[in-house]
Amino acid sequence: MAQIAPSILSTDYSQLEKSIKTAEKGGADLINVDIMDGHFVPNLTFGPKLVSDLKKITDLPLDAHLMIDNPREFIPKFSEAGADWISIQIEATVHAHKDITMIKELGKKAGIVLNPATPIHMLNEIIKEVDYVLIMSVNPGWGGQKFIESSLKKISKLKNWITGQNLDVRIQVDGGVNQENLETIMESGADILVIGSAIYNTENPVETLRQMKKILQKNNQK
Repeated sequence: MAQIAPSILSTDYSQLEKSIKTAEKGGADLINVDIMDGHFVPNLTFGPKLVSDLKKITDLPLDAHLMIDNPREFIPKFSEAGADWISIQIEATVHAHKDITMIKELGKKAGIVLNPATPIHMLNEIIKEVDYVLIMSVNPGWGGQKFIESSLKKISKLKNWITGQNLDVRIQVDGGVNQENLETIMESGADILVIGSAIYNTENPVETLRQMKKILQKNNQK
């Protein structure tokens, strides 16, 4: 069954605990935490301490997406802070296998991330080692961007590859996902939908998330 991971990137940072409780009430499956270093992407966000603090206020799994240079240096720090899922950008490392192995040896779910212009054949030698692949459907760095429509074909192609090889690998999609396109994205092969502004920038985020969950549940019953 498809899952939803609300992204705190789009929240009011002075109200983070409230935002987490909103996600819980709405039926979120995990919490997405975008880690940006101001180098790999043109924005600066959170560090391990925030993950550690979030761990104190929620039992939902914390999904740390490392949009940073030299991710290997920080993988142990985010693991120790309490991240349950850790994903790294394939474009940010020349030792993806070593990095993914480190994440798994730390007992965490390991993900590899592809930016919009990165073809899926880059996964050829690593896909069997990961728990999930994150397809970026916007160029990373900022919330609230428009979904890149060509991502649908990319998701579908990746899903066919995973199914054809009978791999236990999930597909996560992040960027521009909203109530209007989430069903189409899921039908293309997505298993986990990261959603930020389309939840938190609405009048009733809890109800918005609940409606999204209903759409996914209805689709799963087809």
